[in-house]
Amino acid sequence: MHVSSTETQGDRIAWIRLRSVDLPLAAPVSDAKVLTGKQRPLASVALLFAELETAQGHAGMGFGYTLRTGARAQFEHACEMAPLLLGEDPNDISRLWSKLLWAGASVGRSGVAVQAIAALDTALWDLKARRAGLPLSKLLGARRDAVRCYNTSGGYLQASIEEVLDKATASRARGIGGIKMKVGHPDRRVDLQRVEALRRQLGDEVPLMVDVNQQWDRTTALRMGRALECYALEWIEEPLDAHDMAGHAALAAQLDTPIGTGEMLTSGADVHAFIESGAMNVLMHDAPRIGGITPFLKAATLAEIRGMTLAPHFVMEIHLHLAAAYEHETWVEHFEWLEPAFNERLEIRDGALIVPQRPGLGLSIHEQVGGWTLAERSFGARP
Repeated sequence: MHVSSTETQGDRIAWIRLRSVDLPLAAPVSDAKVLTGKQRPLASVALLFAELETAQGHAGMGFGYTLRTGARAQFEHACEMAPLLLGEDPNDISRLWSKLLWAGASVGRSGVAVQAIAALDTALWDLKARRAGLPLSKLLGARRDAVRCYNTSGGYLQASIEEVLDKATASRARGIGGIKMKVGHPDRRVDLQRVEALRRQLGDEVPLMVDVNQQWDRTTALRMGRALECYALEWIEEPLDAHDMAGHAALAAQLDTPIGTGEMLTSGADVHAFIESGAMNVLMHDAPRIGGITPFLKAATLAEIRGMTLAPHFVMEIHLHLAAAYEHETWVEHFEWLEPAFNERLEIRDGALIVPQRPGLGLSIHEQVGGWTLAERSFGARP
């Protein structure tokens, strides 16, 4: 029996648009890397948007990001990758991810080389879920319809302790479950005073986390970790350099407080190595930073086998769906920073973010993003 070429080929990617967007924050923020002179305050988030449409009219949207530098590099590399998807079957996500990875192999398999792929990969997953009429969480096999959340944006080091306390109160009033504050101040006594004040205000029952942003050496991390044990923290995040696997593993073995890390790793291979080494109790890898949803899910499977807690870094708009499909204990990090980029808002209730039931990620780009767009390029023809 003759089968037409249309039937064998199915739907194909016909059009792609990439946009580089600089989304301003309401006010600059500083963590320990700023106080130690390694970075300047953060004033905006650079977003890379990818929009796809197929010959049959199905659409998908994904995004990645970078902080402070790298936006132009991500955009230009994505512009080299995008044409390679034209004419491809959007169902073949794993194969397409590998195709893009190998196309850019000369510049490596981590960092910008995979971060440029992340927006395209996420758009493919969004398209697949939309076409199925399912939220992405359901397409992946959701285990829950809400994920516990904690707020970070109110706990930065440029804020006075009074401001941190006020913002923590406001976050709890909104229904957010836990509070994370930045530590790593050059004067360690300041860190302890701020943690003490926040724990006293929240009470013992509210989950509290601290984030060092890589600013302690091994000796300081152990001493501070022991001093912080009495506050019953959910975790201490990035106490050491993000690539100090042995140091994190030793610290995790010596402290009762769980150790969280992984957000600064920029490849799936790096995340896998950290998981296998026992370098953390809480996995905090970041889908846009390691290449998208495809490598995120592979790392999450390794962590799931080991019974680890999952608490992905930033971009709650993506990670909420991925955490909802994870077997064990999960958290999602609440940041309101990206809300102006989208028409929709995530619902917070009883300490958790409610997983959207709209198809795909459940997001559409707000028209005001046009005013923050630095560069835009399209490929193929819109059907």
